[in-house]
Amino acid sequence: MKQNKYDDAKFFSAYEKMPRSVKGLEGAGEWHVLKELMPQLKDKTLLDLGCGFGWHCLYAREQQARAVTGVDISEKMLSKAREQTDGPYISYINSSIEDIDFPDSSFDVVFSSLAFHYLKSFEEVCKKVYDSLKPEGTFLFSVEHPIFTSRKEQDWYYDEQGNLLHWPVDNYQTEGIRETTFLTENVIKYHRTISTYINNLLDAGFNIKAVNEPVPSDQMLKEIPEMLHETRRPMFLIILAEKL
Repeated sequence: MKQNKYDDAKFFSAYEKMPRSVKGLEGAGEWHVLKELMPQLKDKTLLDLGCGFGWHCLYAREQQARAVTGVDISEKMLSKAREQTDGPYISYINSSIEDIDFPDSSFDVVFSSLAFHYLKSFEEVCKKVYDSLKPEGTFLFSVEHPIFTSRKEQDWYYDEQGNLLHWPVDNYQTEGIRETTFLTENVIKYHRTISTYINNLLDAGFNIKAVNEPVPSDQMLKEIPEMLHETRRPMFLIILAEKL
């Protein structure tokens, strides 16, 4: 059964308070990199998988995308997204990412932010995305970095005074379920290696254009001192691919 943690009242309440929820894209430490990799969106059709509050959908319309479709399994997330949406050019679909079923060559761009590590099969998603893209279409996404997902604890090692010592990596080659704690307990994520992400894309027919392991922007590092720890290990993996 597909997990829909974001419709859990306790989880959603905690998620609403996160900087990226309150401030939107400017509160997301990886946005400055995603923004640079985003293709030209004017007059394009875009699909956002795991669209959440719809921040990226709104950005696409600001860039004059012709039509934007956001997909999310959480009705609570979509309700928030719809509150922020003005105009007929953004539509939202309540569905799991695994169950999307669009006609071939429907979109110029498929985008996803921090959603695929919740899915059991990235391989199947790659195939669906490839089919839904127009020729030479763009697939841009971010996930939690495999170094971050390898252990279910997803936390630093600390000394007796509570200082951060290092980020441990273990069971990296063992892919599959990790029952983690993120905002609340019992959050199911799926760990896979960097090579699996890349090979699934290649097997689906994509040409990989860029791979990035972002650190926070200089401005964010200056404004939020604790963000300096995010330079000690990668938290996110961003991949840009193109349909051949």
